[in-house]
Amino acid sequence: MKEFFDYELFDIGGYKLQLDTLISFIIFITVVVAVIVILKRLIYRSKKLNTAEKFSINKLSRYVIVLLAFIIGLRILGFDITVLLAGYAAVLLGLGFGLQHIFNDFISGIILLLDGSLKVDDIVEVNERIYRVEEINFRTTTVLGRDENYVILPNSELTGNRVVNWTYNQKSSRFQVDIGVDYATDVLELMEILKTVAKANIRVLEKPEPFVRFENYAESSLDFAVYFYTFEIFRAENIKSEIRVEIFKALKAKGINIPYPQRVIRFKKDNEDKSL
Repeated sequence: MKEFFDYELFDIGGYKLQLDTLISFIIFITVVVAVIVILKRLIYRSKKLNTAEKFSINKLSRYVIVLLAFIIGLRILGFDITVLLAGYAAVLLGLGFGLQHIFNDFISGIILLLDGSLKVDDIVEVNERIYRVEEINFRTTTVLGRDENYVILPNSELTGNRVVNWTYNQKSSRFQVDIGVDYATDVLELMEILKTVAKANIRVLEKPEPFVRFENYAESSLDFAVYFYTFEIFRAENIKSEIRVEIFKALKAKGINIPYPQRVIRFKKDNEDKSL
C-alpha cells in the first residue's frame, strides 16, 4: 500500500509529484470548498445582520480563506513559498509598478467592504448618474443604472471621487416637482392643490408629509415647488412623473393656467427713425 501511495506521477525539472501528495491536495481543496459553503450559509442565516453586512462579511471571509488555502496548498504540493518569493522578487516588483492601478482597485475594494460606507442595495450618485449597488468585488463594483444597464465601476473611482450615497442612513430622501402658474392664480388654493396631489401618491410618505413653497416671482409666472419624501429613491423620477401628470389634471380642472413666456416687442415709427 505504501508503494502505491508513493507512486511518482511525474518529475519535471527536479520537482516530483507523488500520488499521496495529489490525494492530500484534492482532500484539502474539498475541505476548503466545504468550509466556504458552510460559512456562507451560517452568515446568511444570521438575523442580527442585514443583507449588506452579510454580503461584506461573506466576501471578506471567502477571500481570506482562499488566500490562506493558496499558501497552504502550495506547501502541500511541496513548494517553498519563501524561495518562490525570493526568486521572483524582481518580477513581482515590476508587476507591482505595472499593475499599480489594479492594486489600487483591490485596496479600494477592501476599504469599501470594511468601512460600510457603500453597501449592496445602496442608491448612489456617481458622476451625476444614479445607480443601485448590485455587487462589491475586490477590484470592481457592479451597479445598475436607471436605464436598466449594468455598469462595472473600478473601486478606486468610488473611493477617490465624490459619491453621494442616498441611502447611507437608511432614511427617506426628499425630492421636488417645480411648477409655474399664471399671475392671476389664487396662491393659497394652488398650494393646497399641489399638497393634496403629492399626498395622494401611494409611494409618497405620509410622514414627513409633503409641503409646498412659493419659490419666486418669475418674468411670466409665479413659481412653486412641491416637496415630498419617499423610500423608493431609485425610481424617484417615475414618482415625479406621476405627480406632474396629476398636477396637470388638477390645474386643468380648476382652470389654472401654466403661462407661456411673454415678450414685448416695440416697433419704431418712421419719424422716430429719422430723428435718430
